[in-house]
Amino acid sequence: MSETSIRKASCHCGQVQFEAELPAELAPSRCNCSICARKGAAMVYVLLDQLTVTAGEDKLSCYQYNTRVAKHYFCSHCGIHCFHQARSDPDKYAINAATIEGVRVYEDFARMPVNDGVQHILDNDGVRRTAGFLLFEKTPG
Repeated sequence: MSETSIRKASCHCGQVQFEAELPAELAPSRCNCSICARKGAAMVYVLLDQLTVTAGEDKLSCYQYNTRVAKHYFCSHCGIHCFHQARSDPDKYAINAATIEGVRVYEDFARMPVNDGVQHILDNDGVRRTAGFLLFEKTPG
Protein backbone atom coordinates (compact mmCIF):
# COMPACT_ATOMS: atom_id res chain seq x y z
CA MET A 1 0.00 0.00 0.00
CA SER A 2 1.39 3.41 -0.96
CA GLU A 3 1.81 6.25 1.49
CA THR A 4 -1.03 8.78 1.53
CA SER A 5 -1.62 12.20 3.07
CA ILE A 6 -4.43 14.69 3.33
CA ARG A 7 -3.99 17.43 0.70
CA LYS A 8 -5.94 20.68 0.48
CA ALA A 9 -7.59 21.88 -2.71
CA SER A 10 -9.78 24.77 -3.82
CA CYS A 11 -11.43 26.45 -6.75
CA HIS A 12 -9.88 29.59 -8.28
CA CYS A 13 -11.74 32.11 -6.11
CA GLY A 14 -11.31 30.02 -2.94
CA GLN A 15 -14.98 29.88 -2.04
CA VAL A 16 -15.01 26.08 -2.50
CA GLN A 17 -12.38 24.31 -0.44
CA PHE A 18 -11.91 20.61 0.04
CA GLU A 19 -9.34 18.07 1.07
CA ALA A 20 -8.60 14.57 -0.05
CA GLU A 21 -6.51 11.62 1.02
CA LEU A 22 -4.07 11.28 -1.86
CA PRO A 23 -1.04 9.12 -2.58
CA ALA A 24 2.39 10.76 -2.35
CA GLU A 25 2.90 10.14 -6.08
CA LEU A 26 0.00 11.55 -8.07
CA ALA A 27 -0.78 9.93 -11.43
CA PRO A 28 -3.42 12.05 -13.14
CA SER A 29 -5.04 11.29 -16.46
CA ARG A 30 -7.23 13.13 -18.91
CA CYS A 31 -10.20 11.91 -20.92
CA ASN A 32 -11.46 12.60 -24.43
CA CYS A 33 -15.22 12.30 -23.74
CA SER A 34 -17.40 15.28 -24.69
CA ILE A 35 -17.25 17.08 -21.33
CA CYS A 36 -13.65 16.23 -20.38
CA ALA A 37 -12.32 17.31 -23.77
CA ARG A 38 -13.96 20.69 -23.23
CA LYS A 39 -12.82 21.23 -19.63
CA GLY A 40 -9.31 19.86 -20.23
CA ALA A 41 -8.75 18.91 -16.59
CA ALA A 42 -6.15 16.43 -15.37
CA MET A 43 -7.94 14.11 -12.95
CA VAL A 44 -6.76 12.18 -9.88
CA TYR A 45 -9.12 9.48 -8.56
CA VAL A 46 -9.99 8.84 -4.89
CA LEU A 47 -12.68 6.84 -3.12
CA LEU A 48 -15.79 8.87 -2.23
CA ASP A 49 -15.00 8.85 1.49
CA GLN A 50 -11.49 10.20 0.83
CA LEU A 51 -12.80 13.65 -0.19
CA THR A 52 -14.31 16.17 2.22
CA VAL A 53 -15.67 19.58 1.30
CA THR A 54 -14.43 21.90 4.07
CA ALA A 55 -15.92 25.22 2.87
CA GLY A 56 -18.35 26.46 0.26
CA GLU A 57 -20.46 23.35 -0.22
CA ASP A 58 -23.36 25.74 -0.91
CA LYS A 59 -21.27 27.27 -3.76
CA LEU A 60 -20.92 23.92 -5.56
CA SER A 61 -23.17 23.37 -8.56
CA CYS A 62 -23.72 19.94 -10.07
CA TYR A 63 -23.96 19.30 -13.81
CA GLN A 64 -25.30 16.03 -15.22
CA TYR A 65 -26.05 15.02 -18.80
CA ASN A 66 -26.85 12.00 -21.01
CA THR A 67 -27.21 9.03 -18.60
CA ARG A 68 -27.13 11.46 -15.61
CA VAL A 69 -24.95 9.03 -13.67
CA ALA A 70 -21.82 11.18 -13.56
CA LYS A 71 -22.02 14.25 -11.31
CA HIS A 72 -19.69 17.12 -12.24
CA TYR A 73 -19.18 19.64 -9.42
CA PHE A 74 -17.94 23.15 -10.11
CA CYS A 75 -17.79 26.46 -8.24
CA SER A 76 -20.87 28.53 -9.06
CA HIS A 77 -18.85 31.72 -8.53
CA CYS A 78 -15.61 31.24 -10.53
CA GLY A 79 -16.66 28.26 -12.67
CA ILE A 80 -13.71 25.98 -11.88
CA HIS A 81 -14.42 22.26 -12.16
CA CYS A 82 -13.43 20.87 -8.75
CA PHE A 83 -14.27 17.16 -8.97
CA HIS A 84 -16.77 14.71 -10.38
CA GLN A 85 -18.25 11.35 -9.57
CA ALA A 86 -17.43 9.35 -12.67
CA ARG A 87 -19.89 7.14 -14.54
CA SER A 88 -17.22 4.49 -15.04
CA ASP A 89 -16.22 4.51 -11.35
CA PRO A 90 -19.23 5.76 -9.32
CA ASP A 91 -17.47 4.77 -6.08
CA LYS A 92 -14.80 7.41 -6.78
CA TYR A 93 -14.35 11.12 -7.23
CA ALA A 94 -12.07 12.39 -9.95
CA ILE A 95 -10.38 15.51 -8.57
CA ASN A 96 -9.13 18.25 -10.88
CA ALA A 97 -5.40 18.00 -10.11
CA ALA A 98 -4.94 21.73 -10.80
CA THR A 99 -7.07 22.51 -7.72
CA ILE A 100 -4.66 20.70 -5.36
CA GLU A 101 -2.29 22.96 -3.42
CA GLY A 102 1.28 22.75 -4.70
CA VAL A 103 0.42 20.96 -7.95
CA ARG A 104 1.65 22.48 -11.21
CA VAL A 105 -0.11 20.33 -13.77
CA TYR A 106 2.10 21.12 -16.76
CA GLU A 107 5.44 21.04 -14.98
CA ASP A 108 4.64 18.08 -12.73
CA PHE A 109 3.02 15.84 -15.35
CA ALA A 110 4.64 16.44 -18.73
CA ARG A 111 3.35 13.12 -20.16
CA MET A 112 -0.19 12.21 -19.27
CA PRO A 113 -2.42 9.37 -20.47
CA VAL A 114 -5.74 10.27 -22.09
CA ASN A 115 -8.50 7.78 -21.38
CA ASP A 116 -10.80 6.88 -24.25
CA GLY A 117 -14.10 8.25 -22.99
CA VAL A 118 -15.51 8.37 -26.52
CA GLN A 119 -15.45 4.55 -26.41
CA HIS A 120 -16.63 4.53 -22.77
CA ILE A 121 -15.88 1.40 -20.74
CA LEU A 122 -19.59 0.91 -19.93
CA ASP A 123 -20.52 1.14 -23.60
CA ASN A 124 -17.59 -0.97 -24.81
CA ASP A 125 -18.04 -4.42 -23.20
CA GLY A 126 -16.06 -3.33 -20.12
CA VAL A 127 -12.88 -2.61 -22.08
CA ARG A 128 -10.97 0.41 -20.75
CA ARG A 129 -8.81 1.98 -23.43
CA THR A 130 -6.18 4.67 -23.58
CA ALA A 131 -6.74 7.06 -26.49
CA GLY A 132 -3.18 8.36 -26.34
CA PHE A 133 -0.88 10.62 -24.35
CA LEU A 134 -0.76 14.37 -23.89
CA LEU A 135 2.76 15.79 -23.86
CA PHE A 136 3.96 19.14 -22.53
CA GLU A 137 7.32 20.38 -23.63
CA LYS A 138 8.53 23.49 -21.82
CA THR A 139 10.23 26.10 -23.97
CA PRO A 140 13.76 27.04 -22.91
CA GLY A 141 14.29 30.17 -20.91
